[in-house]
Amino acid sequence: MKYNVHTLGNGIRLLHVPAASSISHACILINSGSRDEDDAQMGLAHFIEHLVFKRTKKRSTNQILTRLESIGADLNAYTTKEYTCIHASFLNPYLDRTLELFNDIVFHSVFPKEEIEKEKGVVLDEIASYLDQPEEAINDDFEDQLFAGHALGRNILGTPQTVNRFTRNDILQFIKDNYRTDEIVIAVLGDYTLNKLVKIGTKYFEPVPANFKEKKRVAPKLAPAKKEVVKKQIMQAHCMMGIPAYSLHHPYKTGLLLLNNILGGTGMSSILNLQLREKYGIAYTIETNYSPLSDTGIFACYFGTDKEKVDRAFSLIFKEFKKIKEKPLTPVQLQKAKQKFIGQIALGEENRIGLIISMAKSLIDYHKIDSLETVFNKIQAVSTTDMANIANEILDEKLLSSLVFAPTLE
Repeated sequence: MKYNVHTLGNGIRLLHVPAASSISHACILINSGSRDEDDAQMGLAHFIEHLVFKRTKKRSTNQILTRLESIGADLNAYTTKEYTCIHASFLNPYLDRTLELFNDIVFHSVFPKEEIEKEKGVVLDEIASYLDQPEEAINDDFEDQLFAGHALGRNILGTPQTVNRFTRNDILQFIKDNYRTDEIVIAVLGDYTLNKLVKIGTKYFEPVPANFKEKKRVAPKLAPAKKEVVKKQIMQAHCMMGIPAYSLHHPYKTGLLLLNNILGGTGMSSILNLQLREKYGIAYTIETNYSPLSDTGIFACYFGTDKEKVDRAFSLIFKEFKKIKEKPLTPVQLQKAKQKFIGQIALGEENRIGLIISMAKSLIDYHKIDSLETVFNKIQAVSTTDMANIANEILDEKLLSSLVFAPTLE
C-alpha cells in the first residue's frame, strides 16, 4: 500500500495512506506505555489514556465525547506495554474535526482533580472486572512471572494501591517525560491528497512544543524458568506456558511468527487445536501467541481445561513441541504453512483501522513501512533450517515457564 510521511519541525510525523473510500481511519500513536512507568506509577499510562477524554481547556467531557459521535464517527483508545493509541473512524468530510480533537485531548487536557478522583473509581472497577476473568488475568500474572521485577511484568491497569495514589502532578510529569514528539505519529488512511493532510496536520500539530527527551527503557534480564500453581476459586483450570522471545529487530522474528501460526495461531487447523481439541477433546480453547517488543518478546501458550486433564494437556503439548524440534518441517509442509500465513495477512488488510495503526507502529519501530510484497518475501525467505533452529530455541521444555490457575471449587 502506498504511503507518504511528512515530518513537522517538532518531530511529529504525519503518515498519509491514500485509499478510495468514503470512510476514513486515523490514529495518534505515542511510543509510551506501561513499561515506561516506575514502581509507584504502575497503571499511570493507562490512567492518562482514560483522563484525556475528561476535560480540555475548551471542552467538557460531554463535548469531547459527542464531538465525533454526533456525526456518526467512532472514537476509542487503548494502552499497551509500549504504546498509547487514540483512534477514530469517520466519514471523509470530517478529517479536520478529527485531527483537531486529537490535538485537543492529547495536548490540551487539564486533568482537573475532581475528574481524577472520579476516574480512579472507574479504573478500580475495571481492575476488579479484569481479575474476575481468569482467562484474562492469567496473562498478566504470567508476564509478571516471566519478567519479575521489571516494568514489562506489570499489569497495564496498575493496582488499587498505585491508582489511588495518582495525583495531577504525577500525570503531568509522566507526559513530560514520555510523550516525545519525535516518537508520535499522526496516521490517516482515507481519500485525501498528501497536501490536504499536511495542511491540516501542520495547523494542529506544528504548534506543539518539541520534546526530544532521551528514551530510558531498560531491557529485561533473562531469569530461570519457573513453574507455579496458584489455587483459585474457579471451576476450570487455566494454564499458560512460555518464554521470553525475539524482539522486533531479531532476524528470526518472521520465522517465529510463522511457527506460532502453525502451532496455535489463527484458525481451527493449528497443530495444537487439532490435537488437544479435535482429537482428544481436552480443551475448548488452546492457542499460542508471539508478541515481539522493542527489546524482547513473549511466546506463550494458553489453554483452559478440567483440572483432572491439566497434566495430560501439558504432556500432549510437549509431545507436539518435541515433534517440531526433532522432525523439522518438510519443504512442502513449510510452503503450505507460508501460504496460509500470507493469506491471513492479506485478509487482515481489510481491517482498515487495524492496518493504519499497524503502519504507524512500523514507522515508529523501524522508521519505514514494508509493502505487502516485502512482508510476503520475508515469509517466503524463512527456511526449514531457520524453523528448526527457532523451534529448538523457543520450545525447549526445560526453558519454558508455566503458570496454572488451579480450581478449588467442585
